[in-house]
Formats: sequence, C-alpha cells, structure tokens
Amino acid sequence: MFHKEGFKIIIGALFIVIVLSLLANTFVANPTIRGGVVVTLIILLLLILQFFRNPKRNFLVQPEYVLSPVDGKVVVIEEVFEKEYFNEKRLQVSVFMSPINVHVTRYPVGGKIVYSKYHPGKFLVAWHPKSSEENERTTVVVKNEDFGEVLYRQVAGALAKRIVNYAEVDHEVTQASDSGFIKFGSRVDIFLPLDVKVKVSLNQKVKGGVSIIAEK
Repeated sequence: MFHKEGFKIIIGALFIVIVLSLLANTFVANPTIRGGVVVTLIILLLLILQFFRNPKRNFLVQPEYVLSPVDGKVVVIEEVFEKEYFNEKRLQVSVFMSPINVHVTRYPVGGKIVYSKYHPGKFLVAWHPKSSEENERTTVVVKNEDFGEVLYRQVAGALAKRIVNYAEVDHEVTQASDSGFIKFGSRVDIFLPLDVKVKVSLNQKVKGGVSIIAEK
C-alpha cells in the first residue's frame, strides 16, 4: 500500500524506467552494460516505492497517551523554550526519519486544531540543532482534553523538498490519523507539557501512530 502523495511520482518513475530500459535494450550493444543499466533503474524504482509505502497497522485510539507522529529514531528529549506559539518552557521530543523510514505524519493526540502554519526556510540536515527553527517547517497545535495543547512540528531535512500538511484550524482530528507527509529525510518535533511522563529514551526506534511517547 502506498501513500497518495507518491502516486504521481511512482507513475512518473515507472514510465521513465520503462522508457530508459527500452532505449538501453535498443541502443546499448554490450549485454553487461545493458543489464547494469536495467538493474540500476529497477533498484531506483524500488527505492521510490519503499519510500512512499504506507503499511497497514492496527491503530488504536489511546487518549491517555501521546503517540509518535512518525516512524524513526528518538534524537532529542529535553526541556526547551518554545517561542513560536507557547512562549514558555515545554518538553521537546524529536524523532528523526531517515530516507528508508515511512514518512507519513500522524496526529499524536486527538482533538481540535487551533494552530497550523507553514514556514519557508533552509534545508539544513534534520539533526542540526537549528533545523527546528531555520528549516522549512510546519507547526500544528492540537487542543486535547487530557494533555491540553500539544504542538508538533514537521521539519524538512537536507533532502526533503516538500512538506505536506493536512491540518486545518478548527477541524476535529482523530489520534493516529493521517496528518501529512514529508518527502525524504526529515524530523518531527513534539512539544509537551512539562508534567508529562516520557515513555521513550534516546535512540529508541518508534512507529508512527503506534509507539507511546508520553503519558500523564
């Protein structure tokens, strides 16, 4: 199963692979070189397919928990001053996604969207300390009955050239439902109240919409 954001790219890549393979078969006389070209094209197609995959999972609404919005590895757990929306200290948990991770973004909690904003910016590597403030990004705040306002931020990386964000202000959303997509390596930052209990550790691998990030 593939994410809808990848349909055009997948179809385009398939067309290019077929055309180039036919051209190689017609104009490249050396069978070794011809075979190498075809194999390389197939590998590139497979990489694109795996990047846009959207595996079926048994998503359960768990209002007592904050769930990971994406697949990846936890790279930050620290108290920070969040200055875009809260203007106060929050607990930040960041998940880094490599190009081989599933890049679907999911709502970490359910509730009402009270803030959704896109920021153009740089394309520093996603693990750079300043990427959360200087890179292209989107910031979304969900007002939740149990955790209050939870902010998550999609941050583009050095390879990510497009962030897709479905969150619209005043819309009611369900925990773990699809909230967007980030194309290629990137990260997502979550900003939580200081009194939550973090349930993950640094370098832990997590799954979007499944792994528990925090609880009250």
